[in-house]
Amino acid sequence: MSNYLQDNKDIQFLLDYFDLKEIAELQERETPNGNADYLPRHLDDVIDNYRQVLNITGEIAAETIAPGAELVDREGNTHNENQTVTLHPQVQKNLNRMTQADLMGFTLPRKYGGLNCPILIYTMATEIISRADCSFMNMFGLQGIADTIYAFASEEIKDEYLPLFAAGKVSGAMVLTEPDAGSDLQAVRLRAFTDEQGNWFLNGVKRFITNGCGDVLLVLARSEPSISDGRGLSLFLCEKGPTVRVRHLEEKLGIHGSPTCELVFDNTPCRLIGERQRGLITYVLALMNGARLGVAAQSLGVAESAARLAKEYAASREQFGAPINQLAPVAEMVADMQVQIEAGRALAYETARICDLENNTNRLLERNAESLSDAEKKLMKQKSRSYKKLNAMLTPMSKYYCGEMSISVATNTIQVLGGSGFIKDYAAERYYRDARITTLYEGTSQLQVVAAIRGLTSGVFQNYIADFETKELNQELLNSLRDQLIQSRKELDEAIAFARTQGGVYLDLVARKIVDSGIAILIGHYLLGQATRCDRKKRIANYFITKQRASILMNLNLIHSGNTQVVDEFALFAG
Repeated sequence: MSNYLQDNKDIQFLLDYFDLKEIAELQERETPNGNADYLPRHLDDVIDNYRQVLNITGEIAAETIAPGAELVDREGNTHNENQTVTLHPQVQKNLNRMTQADLMGFTLPRKYGGLNCPILIYTMATEIISRADCSFMNMFGLQGIADTIYAFASEEIKDEYLPLFAAGKVSGAMVLTEPDAGSDLQAVRLRAFTDEQGNWFLNGVKRFITNGCGDVLLVLARSEPSISDGRGLSLFLCEKGPTVRVRHLEEKLGIHGSPTCELVFDNTPCRLIGERQRGLITYVLALMNGARLGVAAQSLGVAESAARLAKEYAASREQFGAPINQLAPVAEMVADMQVQIEAGRALAYETARICDLENNTNRLLERNAESLSDAEKKLMKQKSRSYKKLNAMLTPMSKYYCGEMSISVATNTIQVLGGSGFIKDYAAERYYRDARITTLYEGTSQLQVVAAIRGLTSGVFQNYIADFETKELNQELLNSLRDQLIQSRKELDEAIAFARTQGGVYLDLVARKIVDSGIAILIGHYLLGQATRCDRKKRIANYFITKQRASILMNLNLIHSGNTQVVDEFALFAG
């Protein structure tokens, strides 16, 4: 029986590599269990549950979801004449199977019927699902809707909706984008208003809404018509019904199993989530951070599928009397794919671990505010601020790197297959089409760079990296590689200082080169840590750091050039 956990040695290695006891202890401390049917007896029991959940996910991904992915891609979902949507039968089958396995309340507390898994385990599961069908990840990954309700809604709303999410009885959607408000959500115009009795209603249009045909919708709307920026926005919950019409189902390049809807709200009854005016500033930003990490995991999954296809094809396809994987240019492409995936996995999983530390620190601080001493409160608040700043840098880095990596891997898979990769007889073209969205939704790669560079120019990156630079690795090769990373970091600091002297436009122009260099240094340190536990990882770290050193030097030289010709002569170049 196939299993997408059991056949992935790197994910299994990382399950052992991370300190799951530390994560589980924080996750379980004072978690609301209510009248849950099952409670773990000790931390080893909790960790065993994590492994079992991932094992079940891996089995469903391989045995149920993956075999139907090609059919879903070709047929898609159906937009009905009454302006509703019918999911493809295979998509519904996938959802039913996940529900039967109790996997639709992955991170929710047991009080509501959830599994209470940390984000790290959820990220691993998301990658596994994405490998089976990149588009189905969007259905599975929208559990973030329930997490947002849990974090910010009233107890009444939590008690009403969260058990339904955990039981798989409802699906959700985050309804943010509008025709004139894409990445700039401050421009949202959909109107929220009250009647004389204080009941809320929604009027307007939303576009590019993933699973907009879902049962429970979290809608960003303008509740304060006199305030034109993000301070005038609030977050609302509504249910699908006759006042919510799917006017259009987008015909997309890829992820055909994921319904992308244009929605019309016509005096739709809704309920306020949290407080007025905090919809974008607090709630949606938290929701989008989780979604961005989910896209990083999605990118890893589709890249894993593509790389495996390339490896299998290169081993079996013979030209000039031998398998093509014996040709050096092909061998380089196939090997490099695997290294890129393991590099992205190191970054995304470490980001997920830091997210768990931030979320649980905030939760425990809130729950124990009255019993903690002033010194304890101060320490926890310091930790919380530190994790928040770190995640504000790592999350966009993960989404950016993994998304771009998945496109690179998918493109090279087509190249390895040659003409066969360009036709539908093989899944290579589907992997490419599916991967292409990962650098676009939840914020383009360019926006991720804008978000990530703040950490590199404010000292967050330097403070974080300092702990890695002082570690004694007790092996000559690893210490030598660490010293290369230290040298790269020093040179990057100099390049950042130079860019600052050239003004804000120049810093924007070279931001991607700075972020690329910072990510390479970070991943290098992550791989060195893994190398202390695995001989194979020593070779992976050596290859990655040595190759990236050359790329970093190229980027730094370009930064120090001070060349602004492309901006100064834009009209000449662009025509």
